[in-house]
Amino acid sequence: MTIMNPPGLMISAPSSGTGKTTVMLGLLRALAEDGLVVQPYKSGPDYIDPAFHLAAAKRPSFNLDTWAMDGGLLDAVTGQATGAEICIGEGSMGLYDGVATRGQSGFGSSGETAKRMGWPVILVVDVGGQAQSAAATALGFKNYDPDLPFAGVILNRVASPRHERLTRLGMEKAGIKVLGSLPRRGDLTLPERHLGLIQAVEHPDLEAAIAGYATFLRDNVDLAAIKAAALAGAAPAKAQLPLPPAQRIALARDAAFSFTYPHLLEGWRAAGAEILPFSPLADEAPALDADLVWLPGGYPELHGGTLAAAETFRSGLRKHAETKPVHGECGGYMALGEALIDKAGNRHQMAGLLGLVTSYEKRKFHLGYRRAILQAGMPGFEAGQALRGHEFHYSTILDEPDAPLAQVMDADGGPVPETGSIKGHVTGTFFHLITGEPA
Repeated sequence: MTIMNPPGLMISAPSSGTGKTTVMLGLLRALAEDGLVVQPYKSGPDYIDPAFHLAAAKRPSFNLDTWAMDGGLLDAVTGQATGAEICIGEGSMGLYDGVATRGQSGFGSSGETAKRMGWPVILVVDVGGQAQSAAATALGFKNYDPDLPFAGVILNRVASPRHERLTRLGMEKAGIKVLGSLPRRGDLTLPERHLGLIQAVEHPDLEAAIAGYATFLRDNVDLAAIKAAALAGAAPAKAQLPLPPAQRIALARDAAFSFTYPHLLEGWRAAGAEILPFSPLADEAPALDADLVWLPGGYPELHGGTLAAAETFRSGLRKHAETKPVHGECGGYMALGEALIDKAGNRHQMAGLLGLVTSYEKRKFHLGYRRAILQAGMPGFEAGQALRGHEFHYSTILDEPDAPLAQVMDADGGPVPETGSIKGHVTGTFFHLITGEPA
């Protein structure tokens, strides 16, 4: 007997900023309150939203990324829905937005993810400044790919009952099902900073916010119709998540270092690795008996003074690096460097294991998928292997004197100057690892 995936839906939108995250979090919590075991997913390379999903659904969320992941890894991540009764995916940017050059399985769009999973799309449409015309947008998204199942729309930022009536008339004429209508409310916006949402751990009262979203969704959407619209996809092939780079992994974990893709940590644990969290901000040293220290990305630039004063952390890191590997990603890479200059121009001494000096005084935007061919080995991977990841930061390199770790390219194969570094047992990259390509 073939076991199907739980039924699922994709929450997407015509573009960023339409309110789909509010809808996603409210829907996750409302369905969980109804007694359903809900499996959240995020389409694309986002390491902030899954933590919000976990808070709302009380079940870990995982990324599905058709550019970075091959079919085997997509199947392995899909398999994390075992035991769930419904899957809800949140899209990135607009429904059909991806990159120009095909990756391991596709171009990275939310539409691709929805088709692969067999999930109908619910389009969250910001109807501010329009009424019947919103139906033309929805119809265009429905017809752009006729093979993509389309459940309907949720109208957002509706100004008045008259506005809702006119907008619904347009949708009815276009044959688009309206699954909900959300009144305009300015108090529902989640706090943001330059990378998008703040981290879930930084929200002043996340539980109350999510409970409010759930109530808002219950009052304004047809939950029964939404549940009925979910469809089950084919069962995934049995596949394995990424293997751990070491047996005992000391993982920096606090408000300065938290950006690690959930499927990596789940794969490490599933293979029997021990993850030993520690907090650099609390001046904790990595475990003495760890085989590897891993510093994820995050916001070290917001905590430069604290990290500079964390001598127990820095001395423990240096001691470990004398004989065993240390790896840092993005913010973790910066923390392994010589110094970090914050946006006010203050220079903070970092661990000094690499010569890297970075600055936020003059912000420079770095965003996009990355494919890296390793010129030297790093934890879990050998020289010559190709890695896939994602880069997203505003720092500028002032000095990067150590040997380059990799030849790095963007999604289209164009060269990227942020090569990462290697010095002794220490490695670092500006991209966040998603997966290694099969050797």
